[in-house]
Amino acid sequence: MTDPAPGAVLRGAVDLSSLRNRPAAPVSAPPSADGGAGAAASVPSLVIDVTDATFPQVLELSRTVPVVVDLWAEWCGPCKQLSPLLEKVVRELAGRVVLAKVDVDANPQLAQAFRAQSIPMVVALLAGQPVPMFTGAVPEQQVRDVFTQLLQLAQQNGVTGSVDVDADDSARADETPAEPELPPLHAAAFAAIEAGDYAAAATAYEQALTENPRDEDARAGLGQVRLLDRVQHLDLQAVRSAAAANPLDIPAQLDAADLDLAGGHIEDAFGRLLELFGSLAADERSPVRDRLLELFGLVGDADPRVLVARRRLTSLLF
Repeated sequence: MTDPAPGAVLRGAVDLSSLRNRPAAPVSAPPSADGGAGAAASVPSLVIDVTDATFPQVLELSRTVPVVVDLWAEWCGPCKQLSPLLEKVVRELAGRVVLAKVDVDANPQLAQAFRAQSIPMVVALLAGQPVPMFTGAVPEQQVRDVFTQLLQLAQQNGVTGSVDVDADDSARADETPAEPELPPLHAAAFAAIEAGDYAAAATAYEQALTENPRDEDARAGLGQVRLLDRVQHLDLQAVRSAAAANPLDIPAQLDAADLDLAGGHIEDAFGRLLELFGSLAADERSPVRDRLLELFGLVGDADPRVLVARRRLTSLLF
């Protein structure tokens, strides 16, 4: 896996204790003489949606089969690129791995427990313990390589079971239409994102918008890569400390808001910048207003949190 590399289950790296003891329906798994290795569990699908409340069931399932957790959000462009690839690879493994999808906006406790500083973030669970995989949209071959490492690590830790799924789920997977081919400039932007070259991705999206100013996918993608470019080298603790020590330091607060949003803490990002905006003199407000408007566009104008924040911004302006 990537940063840190695999080698052992990272016990204690993520605190899931607050989510372990909630009541949840047990996973159907027959007893096994070898303590879980080689056992089979029954799940409705190889790809399942998980919530704060149902997470204990996923932890239990991970004692039988590796569970890959995909932390995503509706507003996250790279998430929409990565998730179909994860589903494809999981289905190809035919029950040796389960994919658990977590909407970080709807499940803030899980986002906090996994320390999701930015999304998409992918973590595995083995025997109830978290193992980091990767963050951000990555190339298909890297996804496959990391899954291979995960299965090797699962073998080392005795998690070698499988799952049975409903026949209807298999049929649905077979009927899933192929992903539509991306327009050339969008494809170029995605390739640049996979390579970690966010400046090149931004250039591709900007060109797409020049050719078609109504290309909302390009507009959303441009906002995403600009955010990723800004946060990729930020140190979370250093940024948090600087923002706490200097409430009126505009660059520090902008960095902290970017990290808030990248980690799915949308209301925190908006609240931070609105409080700063209200505390500044009129001639100092422009960069804060511009960043707020950019983040509004990332989340989406129809999102209730954006509507609330826009109203508050308007009240501060007049």
